[in-house]
Amino acid sequence: MWGNHRSRYRSGSGSSEETEIVVNIGGLKQVFCRDVLNRFPDSRLAELVNSVSPLPKEDISSLCDDYDPEKGEFYFDRDPDAFKCITELYYYGEIHVKRGICPICFMKEMDFWKIDSDFLDECCKSNLKEVEDELEEIAEKVRTILVDREGDPSVSGWQRFQTCVWRLMEKPESSLPAHIIAILSFVFILVSSVVMCVSTLPDLQVEDEEGHLTENPTLECIETVCIGWFTIEYVLRLISSPNKVKFALAFMNVVDFMAIMPFFVVLLLTSLGAGVMELANVQQAVQALRIMRIARIFKLARHSSGLQTLTSALKSSLKELGLLLMYMGVGVFLFSALGYTVEQNHPETLFTSIPQSFWWAVITMTTVGYGDVYPKTTLGRCNAAISFLCGVIAIALPIHPIINNFVLFYNKQQVLETAAKHEIELMALRSDQDGGARKHVCGAGYTHMAFLKSPRKAVAAKQGPNVNASLVKTAENKHSVVL
Repeated sequence: MWGNHRSRYRSGSGSSEETEIVVNIGGLKQVFCRDVLNRFPDSRLAELVNSVSPLPKEDISSLCDDYDPEKGEFYFDRDPDAFKCITELYYYGEIHVKRGICPICFMKEMDFWKIDSDFLDECCKSNLKEVEDELEEIAEKVRTILVDREGDPSVSGWQRFQTCVWRLMEKPESSLPAHIIAILSFVFILVSSVVMCVSTLPDLQVEDEEGHLTENPTLECIETVCIGWFTIEYVLRLISSPNKVKFALAFMNVVDFMAIMPFFVVLLLTSLGAGVMELANVQQAVQALRIMRIARIFKLARHSSGLQTLTSALKSSLKELGLLLMYMGVGVFLFSALGYTVEQNHPETLFTSIPQSFWWAVITMTTVGYGDVYPKTTLGRCNAAISFLCGVIAIALPIHPIINNFVLFYNKQQVLETAAKHEIELMALRSDQDGGARKHVCGAGYTHMAFLKSPRKAVAAKQGPNVNASLVKTAENKHSVVL
């Protein structure tokens, strides 16, 4: 098809009355016949073939980049790979975007050739929708970064103070002090978790007046310092939060509250006197509250994008997790009932009831096998072998989609962060150079003119028309693709 040859739709008689045009797309030539191009008369090529005879050279050149009247050849400085996909419309009536072509750039090519996006195949439309969604996410990240850097000069002094504190506590990338505070918070979480574990070692505990082992005073001081940091951090974040109710009900903030609450409850009970602490119920409550301190390990998720990605992947894999629980539930019920049936007549049977056999079925299907309950008959052992194999299969089947979801979420998060940071750097470069040499970058993300619509307004309102013009150039000339 490509090269200097005739169209596949040319008649075999070789009649010269049929109008043909030769187009050169980035060095590759293609010959088209009038009847082929006129199948879509609103396209640029159809306009070109219909204007060859009546229009002069100047008017014809308005439809192309250059025109050679001697060769009758039309030149276009466009992407030849994208044009190969465009030609499918004239021959097959629909367009497929080949692998390796940026969907956003391809839409620009379709606009140039005056072809409507409705001619795209459904699979390509869904791919384009995914790209547009990613562009929206990148745009949101860019808007967030711009707000963090520039702020809003129209707000009052207290609101400006709230915003400053919120960035300091919630946006480690916004400034160096915020980054230092995030590192300190991470260190305090690790120290408090280690102290909580080490304080249970009998060698480090001390005896009180009654001879009971209690926590080491030094470790208690370290614990108090950590709780003080967590309390100050939580209060500052709550005060500076734009939405107090949403902040208080967020899962990670509930975890933060549960991590510091036991300390103050125990402190309150202790201050009420020894008589209250001697009550058995109160002592059990205190022990339960101390155990709740393990919740602070979940605070690490606030500082780890990997843990956040894992949470998102599990949320998106609820269907697969539900299937896993269903498979395991059916298997546990089935094999525990069979195990009880074949083992109940054995004089030394360990299967006293079907509900009691649930435990055996669970540890067998999950390949744990503690050995506290086991079959003693031949049929029981065969049932155990089958349950073991079925358990391995039931667990393995949903694991692969869950892993895929995690990889997709992690890669997407990295791409979005890289693309947003790159876009901010490019915006700053454009604003500094003010119309300098254009820069093409491919491989980090997607960029389109609509993508910078809101950020451009925010920056241009503060920094003047030069930045606005530079952002337009950025959006028009920088487009990146992850393939």
